[in-house]
Amino acid sequence: AVRTLQQALRIAGDLGARGIDTGPGSLDPTGPWKPHGGNWSPKVKDQLIKSLTECAEAAADHGVYLSLEGHQVVVLENAELTREVLDAVDSPWVRSDLDPANWITLKTVFDTTSAINHMFDVLGQHIVSGHAKDISIAPSHIIHLPTDAPGTGQIDFRTYLQRMEALDPESPLIVEGASTEQLPAASAFLHRLAA
Repeated sequence: AVRTLQQALRIAGDLGARGIDTGPGSLDPTGPWKPHGGNWSPKVKDQLIKSLTECAEAAADHGVYLSLEGHQVVVLENAELTREVLDAVDSPWVRSDLDPANWITLKTVFDTTSAINHMFDVLGQHIVSGHAKDISIAPSHIIHLPTDAPGTGQIDFRTYLQRMEALDPESPLIVEGASTEQLPAASAFLHRLAA
């Protein structure tokens, strides 16, 4: 995985890309974004720091940000742990790709403004890119937080866009969770808020 990521950074640099996004992976053999009981062990965190440290030199050599996306089901389960990992790697080229929907929980889904502000307060200048997808809570007895196109759920995109722009107006924001048919409405929603 380290060799693959190092080569991806080289190719991204050759293409003139600003950065590449990746996740930390999972111990589940069926996929990198699958939950596994061992994903949150100190050993997994230490291995991630080691792997990212090995990739930091390639990111610097090629002038490409290596942006990490976190999620509740993997080792980067929240902003605090993500900051701990990034501080340990200690490279200006290994940063955070923030996707607030990935860290919204039952306790924060009804106040995403506070949750988003907390994520930015914790990660600050570690953030160099972001994903834009929305999240809601299913009206059922079983907790289910489905994601969808921006502007269709609970995420406070006004706060999200304001905080991203305050960090760096050039930071890319990549739409996720939208079908091809939803993209025009998602784009209009985000451009309207940005304006």
